[in-house]
Amino acid sequence: MEANQRRLDRHPEYTRQTARWLKEITMPTPTCARAPNARALGHLFQFAGTAMVVTVLSSATLAQPTVTESPKSGPPTDRVGVSGAGFAADEAVDIYFDTTDLALATTNRVGSFTGIHLMIPASALPGKHWITGVGRRSGLGAQTSFVVQTDWTQFHRGPQRHGYNSTENVLNVANVAGLQALWKAVTLKAVESPPSVANGVAYVGSDDHSLYAFQSDTGKLLWRAVTGDAIYTAPTVGNGVVYAGSADNTLYAFNAVTGRPIWSAATGGCLCSSPALANGVVYVGSDDGNLYAFNAASGQLIWRATLSGEALASSPAVANGVVYQAAGAILTAFDAATGQPIWTAVALYTIETTPAIADGVMYIGSNNGNLYAFNAATGQQIWSAAASALDSSPAVANGIVYIGGEDSHLHAFDAATGTPIWSATTNGLIDSSPAIANGVVYVGSSGGDVDAYNAATGQLLWSAATGGSIYSSPVVANGTVYIGSSDGNLYAYGLPPARLPAQPKPDGLKSDPTLAAQK
Repeated sequence: MEANQRRLDRHPEYTRQTARWLKEITMPTPTCARAPNARALGHLFQFAGTAMVVTVLSSATLAQPTVTESPKSGPPTDRVGVSGAGFAADEAVDIYFDTTDLALATTNRVGSFTGIHLMIPASALPGKHWITGVGRRSGLGAQTSFVVQTDWTQFHRGPQRHGYNSTENVLNVANVAGLQALWKAVTLKAVESPPSVANGVAYVGSDDHSLYAFQSDTGKLLWRAVTGDAIYTAPTVGNGVVYAGSADNTLYAFNAVTGRPIWSAATGGCLCSSPALANGVVYVGSDDGNLYAFNAASGQLIWRATLSGEALASSPAVANGVVYQAAGAILTAFDAATGQPIWTAVALYTIETTPAIADGVMYIGSNNGNLYAFNAATGQQIWSAAASALDSSPAVANGIVYIGGEDSHLHAFDAATGTPIWSATTNGLIDSSPAIANGVVYVGSSGGDVDAYNAATGQLLWSAATGGSIYSSPVVANGTVYIGSSDGNLYAYGLPPARLPAQPKPDGLKSDPTLAAQK
């Protein structure tokens, strides 16, 4: 109560108005017990009305301030919008991320502000952090939590299929050797599906006809959804829905939290292609030789494009309003909205790998042993480089393209010229597609190992054995490496947990006097 009174005393609106009103409503001392006259009643009503005004003012002043943000989770370097209410009128409010003062807001005459933008620091580790607002004049403070996540939500991380987690900030060249087995989660048959990780859940398909959801930090089974046949490809997660293609010719959409079926859409062949989600549309290739575009919310067919009539083992990639799909030896670029072809290109031999789009170039491997680079806008070939027979899909980061070969080597090429940079020997042929994060490239092999290499030099930094051959692809999310194995398990490897910043006390935060108020 005393603290609240001190807050009221700091408000000039309160002190000036209250003093004036109290002076005006001083009541005369009654001299008799007779009924009050009109003048006395007038004073009484004036006092009651003024008391109500003071009460309203006091309640408004004592209302707890609030701070809200949107979105409530995201990766480092993401931009977050912050709003607040319940502060003093026309005052400066410092906005902190953990203990760092990042922005200065100015409230309006009712003590609110909106439209303040923060950039989540690149060093913010995955987990719960705090956004705090503190009024410079009133001292009022409010907090809300923000969850930092470096998720991997689709095959090769996103619809561009570049296989690069640019926001990973836990694992690096210096510490990856310290990776330890965190958990393994069992399914009933081989796990050839690459996993996807979103919002604290690891999703993976199994040859046992099921899609699994495991708690990403413990491996605890959250739910299991059954389809009509094996799930060989990666699930895709977005907007509270997880999409999975099955060898029963059907694309399924499940509630990502509960596993409840939302919709399913039939095609004419096995879905051995990982679905791509972009701009509210799910794209998937089928062994019936067609590329499909479905409304992500309803499952309604938007368009279907017939390719060469061959089965589509390659998954679609989506970038800048264009869908890229391989069928046989033919590459085709389609308008993502209409399905109309834009260009075609020939790779001379069957393609079973998925294109990767980066910096206006499409990279793809062929079973003739060549890695190709095409102009993503025109389809013109830029270069080709010899590797070996390729079922692994390329990954691209920092000017280097990585791809695994059936010669039991992981290869690295200059992304601009195709010049070989290095190759590293693995414990078996590579059908697994590499993943890149924070200077490290990860890949699995048929020998059952998952390996981590220095992305610049090819030096082996870490290796772990699973109980079977690996045809799944690794993902790196929130400081953890996930990969499936033909032994029926999903494996998770990580470092000992890092300590996150404690929840700060608003009155102990130090403001930055150099900040200018955001307009």
